[in-house]
Amino acid sequence: MNFNVSERYNCVVIEFKGNVMGGPDAVSLNEKLHELIEEDKTNVVADLAKVKFMNSSGLGMLIGGLTTMRKAGGDLRIANATDKIESLLVITKLITVFKHFKSLDEAVKSYSEE
Repeated sequence: MNFNVSERYNCVVIEFKGNVMGGPDAVSLNEKLHELIEEDKTNVVADLAKVKFMNSSGLGMLIGGLTTMRKAGGDLRIANATDKIESLLVITKLITVFKHFKSLDEAVKSYSEE
């Protein structure tokens, strides 16, 4: 897995690619989130459009990111979850924990509607 970070309007978009399986990737994501917090950027959207597979460690990585951002006064929202990933979120009941959106634009826009 790798990820790209970009900024759109009032939030940071983290675009994930490949298989999200935790491990060393979780460490690099956590470091990036802490860098963003230091820059006072706590509104994050995880774009999952290019994620092929996600295991429980990958889910744990997203939950860790959500917790980190909420503790800093922000949020981590999900956009473009594939049907496979969305069903994983439903089965684990995490769909009720994350704010999730069908498109990146909707997720980005949701921050300005608060």
